[in-house]
Amino acid sequence: MRVFWEHGYEGASLTDLTQAMGINRTSMYAAFGNKEELFRKVLNHYTEGPASYGAEALAEPTALGVATVYINGTLRSATMPDYPAGCLGLQASLVSGEDARVIRDLLAAWRDENRTLLIDRFRQAAAAGDLPPATDPELLARYVMTVSNGIAVQAAGGATRADLQPIVDAALRNWPPV
Repeated sequence: MRVFWEHGYEGASLTDLTQAMGINRTSMYAAFGNKEELFRKVLNHYTEGPASYGAEALAEPTALGVATVYINGTLRSATMPDYPAGCLGLQASLVSGEDARVIRDLLAAWRDENRTLLIDRFRQAAAAGDLPPATDPELLARYVMTVSNGIAVQAAGGATRADLQPIVDAALRNWPPV
């Protein structure tokens, strides 16, 4: 996971991956099939581990709670000590070759799924009166994801948690009042 997170999909060489796992290429192919299948497993592990804040956020009782847990979770994940800075999904999506189209599509679907989950949750909040009636749940979901992605990009560029916390706070202050 750390190799893909630090180097992206295309930048992660088979040598880097096998060294990190302490196995040879033959064992990697036997265990995972190929680099793409290994990445799929890594993305699932990342979603259930460092990016588990997404699922935790959806369980919050209020829309503001959802946004708070999601954006602060991104901040924590993107700035964890002893892990690469930023977001695995963003780092890995910086692929350019046609051979990596499958990975670009996989990551686009992953982001779309997260956005759809947020949209659905914000629709529920609007129906329950937890958001103003004129709130656009899709726009709000894109707002949360854009702030989160920006935080991850800034962290990958060297911004610290202390640098980024005021951005998180400002974004949450702009939440629509009920």
